[in-house]
Amino acid sequence: MSSALQPGEVQAARERLDALRAEISRVFIGSPRITELMLVALLARGHVLLEGVPGVAKTTLVKAFAIGLGCTVRRIQFTPDLLPADITGTYVLSPKEGAFTLRPGPVFANVVLADEINRAPAKTQAALLEAMQERQTTIDGDRFELPNPFLVLATQNPVDLEGTYPLPEAQIDRFLVRVLVGYPAAKEEVAMLRTHNASPPEMRRVLSGEEVLALQAIAARVHVEDDLLEYAAALAAFTRSHPHVVLGVSPRGTLGLVQAAKAMAILQGRTYVSPDDFQTLAPSVFAHRLVMVPEVEADPKGREAVIAESLQRIGYRRAVRVV
Repeated sequence: MSSALQPGEVQAARERLDALRAEISRVFIGSPRITELMLVALLARGHVLLEGVPGVAKTTLVKAFAIGLGCTVRRIQFTPDLLPADITGTYVLSPKEGAFTLRPGPVFANVVLADEINRAPAKTQAALLEAMQERQTTIDGDRFELPNPFLVLATQNPVDLEGTYPLPEAQIDRFLVRVLVGYPAAKEEVAMLRTHNASPPEMRRVLSGEEVLALQAIAARVHVEDDLLEYAAALAAFTRSHPHVVLGVSPRGTLGLVQAAKAMAILQGRTYVSPDDFQTLAPSVFAHRLVMVPEVEADPKGREAVIAESLQRIGYRRAVRVV
């Protein structure tokens, strides 16, 4: 049984994360909320799906984030002709040795940048399923462990753009958070032009792989009261019985909300989870997991409306007990 988390540990972790956040802000000019959600996913050992139209710096953001972690990074540009073996790797024959040897694919890295993931068909997208859930991959019947930490940062364009394939529900459910990257505000766009006009700033490493694992271990020890677990389960159950929803939030999604809330507590310098953490994160953790009825599916805000209704109707009545 792990020992109780101490405020000093949380404060030290928060300082390291604030340093990473500040370094990213030198390169990515945009909403701080976007970076915050990526840090939540990092601490919760989850994966991130960034969605937005082309040209809003999604790839710039994920590259800066990956470099700042100080981990091994590999990038995959998804295209319609990409094969699953191009992601996982394959065995190749060595003429000199006369034997087959493994040529590992880009999935064997701490951080995998899956650029425009919905440009590839479902069979190629599915090559990441096992890796994202079990942190392993199987090649020709042989199982290989992936590096630790392991994080997938995927970008996708809206599915109504030409040449895109909607992600299967099973794969969407493996992303802890979906982050919507929209157009920057006028002041942010001017700041971006000023920053990147001459020579764009280079991202510096802030953390290391060992530090990332240590931060994740600290987040895992954040205290969650049982009544908050019941609150998270009730929010998920509401989506499963909603008349506009075909498939509600899965148990994996409920667990993801709890893990994300623990990460948010670290970012705010607390040793415990509060109801506000669930309420703040529910739209980003739950909304992309919902499958709506056909007459509502076309409404881009339909999923968020269901989550907002769940937060309004499912109340939390017990006070938070500081531990």
